[in-house]
Order: sequence, then C-alpha cells, then structure tokens
Amino acid sequence: MKDIKQEIIAVLKSVIKDLTDQEIVPQLEHPVDENHGDYASNIVLTSFNDKLLSIKDKKLKTPLDLAQIIAEKLNHSSLIPNPCEKVEAVKPGFINFFLSEEYLLSNLKKVLEKKEYGSKVQDPNKKVIVEYSSPNIAKPFTVGHLRSTIIGDAVANLLDANGWKVYRDNHLGDWGTQFGKQIYAIKTWGDEEKIEKSKNPVKELVALYIKFHEEAEKNPELEEKAREWFKKLEDGDLQARKLWKKCVDWSLKEFETIYKKLGVKFTENNGLGFGESFFEDKIKGVLDELNSKKLLKESEGAKLVFFDKDPSTGSGQAKFPPLMIMKKDGASLYATRDLATDKFRLKKYGKNVVIINEVGVEQTLYFRQLFEVEKMLGWYKEEQRIHKRHGHYRFKETKMSTRRGNTIWLTDVLEEAIKRAEKLGSEGKEIAQKVGIGALKWNDLKRTSEQDIVFDWDEILNMQGDSGPYIQYTFARTQSVLGKSEIRNPKSEANSNDQNPNKKKVSNFDIRDSNLSLEDEEIMLLRAINRFQEVIEQAGEKFAPNILCNYLFDLAQKFNLFYQKHKILESENEEFRLALTKATGIIIKKGLFLLGIESPEKM
Repeated sequence: MKDIKQEIIAVLKSVIKDLTDQEIVPQLEHPVDENHGDYASNIVLTSFNDKLLSIKDKKLKTPLDLAQIIAEKLNHSSLIPNPCEKVEAVKPGFINFFLSEEYLLSNLKKVLEKKEYGSKVQDPNKKVIVEYSSPNIAKPFTVGHLRSTIIGDAVANLLDANGWKVYRDNHLGDWGTQFGKQIYAIKTWGDEEKIEKSKNPVKELVALYIKFHEEAEKNPELEEKAREWFKKLEDGDLQARKLWKKCVDWSLKEFETIYKKLGVKFTENNGLGFGESFFEDKIKGVLDELNSKKLLKESEGAKLVFFDKDPSTGSGQAKFPPLMIMKKDGASLYATRDLATDKFRLKKYGKNVVIINEVGVEQTLYFRQLFEVEKMLGWYKEEQRIHKRHGHYRFKETKMSTRRGNTIWLTDVLEEAIKRAEKLGSEGKEIAQKVGIGALKWNDLKRTSEQDIVFDWDEILNMQGDSGPYIQYTFARTQSVLGKSEIRNPKSEANSNDQNPNKKKVSNFDIRDSNLSLEDEEIMLLRAINRFQEVIEQAGEKFAPNILCNYLFDLAQKFNLFYQKHKILESENEEFRLALTKATGIIIKKGLFLLGIESPEKM
C-alpha cells in the first residue's frame, strides 16, 4: 500500500506549482476536529501573501479563494489522490482531505492479514547503536535510572520497527574516580565478608560511599586518597583490581534482576553491554590520534582539546569551553573513555553507523563537546551523533543525590507497583507484575522526555485514566470479545485443524458489500487504525515514545466508545465488527510491545 500522506503532498505540490508557479512543499497535519477530514494543509495561509495571491493575472481577495480553487481543481480532475473521497477548502484557507471508506476498509484488511503489521523490512544500510540505562557499578539502581532504561529501550524498539538494524548497548559506569572512593571506603570502614553475605551487597557499598562523602566534608584530604586509589586501579594494582572486580560482580547480579523485571535486554557484549572498563587498553590509541592531529594541548599539567572560535556569535569566543581529556596525574576521564568507545564502534560497526546516547539533559554541553571532537577527528558527521535527552525524577524541594543518601531505590518502586496492581484486582502475581510495571513505564513514557518529573508515588504509579492499565484493559477487552465469538462458533469438522476457527469470518469480510453501513464510531476507529504506521514512523524519527502513547490512548478511547454504543456479537454487521475488534487488539498489542509493555489477555 502506498504512503498516502506523501501521495497527497506530491499532488498538492503539483497543483500549487501549476496554478501559481511557486515551488513549495506543503505540510500535512491531522485536524483536531475529525469532521474536517483525515489530513489538512495550511499551505495557502503560510506561503501566500497579498503579492502572491494571483493566478494568471487574476487577483484573489483572500487565501480562502486560492484554497477553494485548489480544492475544486483536485475534486474535478483525475489529480485527486486515489484514496481520497473529497477535498474541501474551509476558512480561513485550510485545504482538507477525506479518505474514502473503501480505502479505510482495505487498510483494515491489511492489519488483519499482515503478520508484522507496523514493522518495515530491515534496511542493511541503516545501522544504529542505542546506548541506554548505563548505571554506575557499586551505586544503587534508583528510580533516576528508570528514565534512560525505558526511554532508550522504547527508542530502540521504534527504530527496529522502522527498518533499522539496532545494536543495544549498556555503557556501564564501571571505571572512574568513584572507584577510588569506593575502594578507600571498603578498606577503611568496610567488611568484605559481610558485604559478600549480604542479601543486597550494593546497599552495603552505597552506605560506604555515603560515609566517604560525609567524612570527606570534614577531611578534604580524603579526595586525594581516592584519586590515588583510582590511579592504582588504572596502573593495575592487584589489591585495587580485586576489590573493583568484586564491586562489579555484586552490582551486575542486582542489575540482572531489575532488567529481567523490566523486560529490558541488550545485544552487545553477550548482553552485558560494553562498560567503560572494556576500553581501558584502547585509550592510548585515542591519545596518539589526538596528538598526531595536534588537537591535544597541555594546561597546568592536564591535557585538553580547545575549540575554534564560533563565527556565528561574532564575539570571538570559542564554540565550547575546552574539554579535558587527561588529568594532571595521568588518570582518564569520561571524555577519554567515551572517545575510546566511539572509536571502537567506528571500527566494529562501520563508518555509517548512527550513535544515540540516551543520557540526562544536564550532559548536553558535554555531549556537544564530545561530538565536536569526533568531527574534528573525522570520525563522524553531524547527523551520526545524537544525544537523546531526558529530564530527571526529583523531589518537590530538592534533587535526588546518591552521595547524600536521598534517593529512591528502583527495586522499592517495582515492588510497590506490583502491590498496587494486585489491589486493582489483577489476576495473580504474574499479571500483577505486567500491570504494575506497565503502569510505571506508561506514566513515564507518555511525557515529553526532556521534562523533569516530581516524584510522587500516586502519580508515577497511576493506574486510572491515561495509564498503562487502561490500555492493557482495552486490549484484554478485545480478546474477551473474540474469545466469546469462538465459544459461540465452535470448530467444525471442516476447520478442525485451524488454530483460529474464526480466521475467515473475521478477516475476509467483503469490503465491497453495499449493505455495510458504517456508524460514526466505526469510521472514527477505522481512521485511528489507519494512522498507526504513520505514528510509528513519526515516533521513530523524533525518538519520541510519547507520540505513540498519545496515539494508543486515543485509539483505546475510540474503541471503548464503539464498544459501549454498539453491539458486536449477534449484530447485523458482526463480521465487520469482529474484524474491527481484532485489528484494534493487534495494534494495541504491537504498540505496547514497542513501548516495552506487556499485553495480558485477561485482567
């Protein structure tokens, strides 16, 4: 089936060119009021002023005049796009397009018949690395890590559905100065045997990490001790390496439990992801390349990259502040290890790979600096490096902080979500987990990712209205209707080998049946179903799961209105209404899957 939106744009562009001699690419939107059609263009309002409102020496008075001429030309010629039933012009100059019922019904059949509806065939030339989650070893997996984890997972799913070959990487924070602090704390106040036997070793490590910062406030010299231990770690000190490895093993065990509950997986490095420590022996190659291209400058013993002046400002200032690559004691930084990571990716995945870092908005300047250095090195082009930013969970009056001990552990949030789902009446622990975690994910993903979220238990675990459970319940309702249909129509001998006795009945209704008179709610639902592929493309292009959430909520509302107002089973149009029900279920399940949310058939 053709891309209808692009077909309409092409025809509209051609008509405007023919009438006005103007080469303009129109934009199409979905009207808020569905009585105004399936697509609308404001091209006349945005592109034609008084001087341009003329056709073959005929002066037009208003934009509406031109819009009406365009609509009339489309309606009374072979130019009207095939799926369109009519085109109309309305004040103050909009051009509205209405898709035909026949086209909407043919799309419905496509949903029912295509095995992977909503997914494009993979394009071998489209490769993308999505880096997400990336928690720090020996620190708690807090509610703050939830955003990168589930937003990144949803973005990866959307890109996969849009035909990208997706590599999912978890860039674990398993290296850096914080390990100097952790090692010092373990050696000074810790008990390795106690940590080993603990039900939650990471909590023991966090308590030591907090103690380090409390003591360092009283004795700043401890910061220097921490730097010394990290330098020992980088230099291969056996004692430092042994403690570091234990911290990694203790943390990975907890992370694995959390990822399993969230249903989140990674593809790289056998599912573990390439942590920072993996690139320890690759840093020298980066330093050598920076030096060979004369990009590394020394300042007070440290090594930095300085940026050229930004001509756009006219102020003579550098485009960005300098980026430190090596500390004066020779220790590496995030930038050093990130450059080693991206050079490795260039070699492993090819020069055309796109890299998306799903990381907090506070890292915006840093990633701009990093991307600029990588362009200076000739590694990547502008469009290949993307920082997908998210805001943070915070308390009403203050930010969350691990080092100060004021944060919320994600394990506690997951447990509470499941408890609340059980109170909602979910059938059994397994369903409660799907519903509870679905609620948690939905209440995050439905928002614009850049905004902060004030932590409130009732808000992040909301299970009413625009919520995950509402969408899941709508899916379960579609399955209930289909299930009742199967009970009413048991398998006959002729179809006893058919796993779905109603397959023909549901999917092969005759769209040319002149007796099929559609109700308003049915047309609204058909229109919503028709938009699914377009929504997937838009959400993927903008890396915006909230676009898909908005669509699914609208679809669920339309189905529930249809369900409440019209009888499905034993109705005159039973075959069609079962088809409509089944297609709605297919799309909701696919949409939830792309968001990383499961679809229980019973609730």
